[in-house]
Amino acid sequence: MDVEARRIRLAALFFIPGLGIASWVSRTPSIRDALDASTAEMGWILFGLSGGSMVGILLSAALVRRAGARTVIAGSSVLIVVGLAVIGGGSAVATALLVAAGLFLFGLGMGSAEVALNIEGAVVEQDLGRPLLPLLHGFFSVGAFAGAVAGIGFSGTEMPVAIHLGAVAAISSVLLVVAIGSVSPVTGRADRTGDRAARERPNVRQLLRGPGTALAVATVLAMALAEGTANDWLPLLMVDGHGFAATSGSAIYAGFVGIMAAVRLAGGQLVGRFGRTNMLRASAAFAAAGLAMVSLAEQPVVAVAGAVVWALGVALGFPLVLSAAADSGEDSAAQVSLVATAGYVAFLVGPPVLGLLGEHVSLRSALSLPLVAALVAVAATTRMGAGGSTTTVVDGEATRTSQRR
Repeated sequence: MDVEARRIRLAALFFIPGLGIASWVSRTPSIRDALDASTAEMGWILFGLSGGSMVGILLSAALVRRAGARTVIAGSSVLIVVGLAVIGGGSAVATALLVAAGLFLFGLGMGSAEVALNIEGAVVEQDLGRPLLPLLHGFFSVGAFAGAVAGIGFSGTEMPVAIHLGAVAAISSVLLVVAIGSVSPVTGRADRTGDRAARERPNVRQLLRGPGTALAVATVLAMALAEGTANDWLPLLMVDGHGFAATSGSAIYAGFVGIMAAVRLAGGQLVGRFGRTNMLRASAAFAAAGLAMVSLAEQPVVAVAGAVVWALGVALGFPLVLSAAADSGEDSAAQVSLVATAGYVAFLVGPPVLGLLGEHVSLRSALSLPLVAALVAVAATTRMGAGGSTTTVVDGEATRTSQRR
């Protein structure tokens, strides 16, 4: 299969987890009400998502090396579909433990699939010779936007959560069957025919010694925490923190992911014009400003404007750091795996912690945690631009330059 066909079908595979996560998030007010759960209890329920995601993340790199990205993506996507169905069933019978179990399965699939998808995406990006990961993450956001819009409609009509999530699971199954054949069966798989030295992979400590890797990890931790906070808490932040109705909270979230999708789809052109480091720095600054506005604003309209700025900030942060890791030199798959793993740790573990913190100081005040992290990312991206080897994109081609500023 040619590289363009792989690109199109890989975009469909990125669409599946985006559709799933937004379908869950857009119905969190309804699920919270069905379970009669407090903010702290919702935080504990979200640990099902975090626990599953952590297991998936920690296993994914080893599984890809052993079985290849295609096998991992296929199995993980099945877990996403099953998890959605279980979440819907748990909501229907008002059983928090069942919802948490569904979130565990969903998170297990999300964590392992996303790392494998990004490894495959980095390979296809290099084959194309132009930025691709922002576009692929754009299709994740397109899926999230579609899921959020559907969630608004289903929430407004009081459609049972079980029917809603069951329909999403069915659509995702069809997309998986159609697209999975595009993934190379050998991507990421260790060469078992070569000598031992050829099969060895550097450990985390060795990877972190690479130029810029520690800064990349710090940046991706912060940007993923900022994005994950919105994905799990933005509707409830607007409902509980700023007095919006549940449908309006879902609509704001839909706007958030819609903005992210638009920016990501245009990401290649933006990077080509302004450079990767400059875009990363701007992303971190916008994320920090948006978080501050949502946290501190007393006027609802300012909070909505803050959500817009927040979305502009987090749209490109994660994919651009992954793209930089893919251009890092030898064993780029290991670099992508490390950075993606760090990002998903923050993406999926941070929000439940935020919920527990929010029970004591309010969700709005708890935003100080991702806000401080975003400010750290601003500092890290400033260091990236201070000197040394960085990657810029000129006329669609990745070229390595030495920047001294």
